[in-house]
Amino acid sequence: MSRSLLRSLLPVISLAVVLGATFYVQPRTMSYFGLNLMLQYAVPIALATIAQMFIITVNDLDLSIGPFVGLVGCISATLLYSNPLLGALALLLCIAAYAAVGALVHSRNLPSIVVTLGLSFVWLGIAVLILPSPGGKAPEWLKSIMALQTPFIPFPIIAAIVIGLVVQLALMHSSLGVIARGAGGNPRAMARAGWSMLKTKAAMYALAGFFGVLSGLSLLGLTTSADAHVADRYTLYSIAGVILGGGEFIGGRVSPLGAVIGALTLALAGSFLIFLRISPDWQIGAQGAILILVLALKAPLTPRDASK
Repeated sequence: MSRSLLRSLLPVISLAVVLGATFYVQPRTMSYFGLNLMLQYAVPIALATIAQMFIITVNDLDLSIGPFVGLVGCISATLLYSNPLLGALALLLCIAAYAAVGALVHSRNLPSIVVTLGLSFVWLGIAVLILPSPGGKAPEWLKSIMALQTPFIPFPIIAAIVIGLVVQLALMHSSLGVIARGAGGNPRAMARAGWSMLKTKAAMYALAGFFGVLSGLSLLGLTTSADAHVADRYTLYSIAGVILGGGEFIGGRVSPLGAVIGALTLALAGSFLIFLRISPDWQIGAQGAILILVLALKAPLTPRDASK
């Protein structure tokens, strides 16, 4: 087996290892109900990971996606619940704000990591203003979608696969996807070819905002109430999911299906650590250790010219 093939299969292998270890520790999870319970939060994590992936595609990094998901939940549990039209408009403005941030980062040549770090406090502050304490209600239609019971295969698995396939086709097998990945791989060449890097980056940030909104909506549908801090960890989860899925911080090298698999791995890892009776305070560190281990395994499989 070639090193490139083995490297591309590493996300699947990682998922299989975590799944096998979970089944070994708790055999009862090897069932429809067990998988559904373990992966119930896989959909919002996968959507947040896809949002982060769009930012990483253009060589940027978003440190605000977690608070943004929390803000979407607060807006949806209050405005969207009481006044659907006003709530939908507020969510559209959030997506537009993301696009504006992408345009600002590009036009002023600002470091995205600093801009989005500051933006994370803005999202959190607005969320707290809207909902000072946990509360609100999820719209009934949203709860119904997230409570779907599909035959044979749990809904979270089907939803995650569909999300990965749709984004895979759009980003990896379309002309617009080629332009987007080219903006991360060789932006100067794309600019010389006549493509607007400003519009491309704004569009990628808008897509990140769109999937961030979907992540917040799906999370609210599961929790049924909102909290400004409910998704704070999603920033780290999203970055880890992209990297676990084979993505790179530079060069426009990403894999939507791999990112979804990485998100599923993180969701399963959380359940696995619970079965091991590891304190929740230590779980984020243990998940970080899993990420480091996968990166250590991936490094020898990386072609030398790919790291240049």
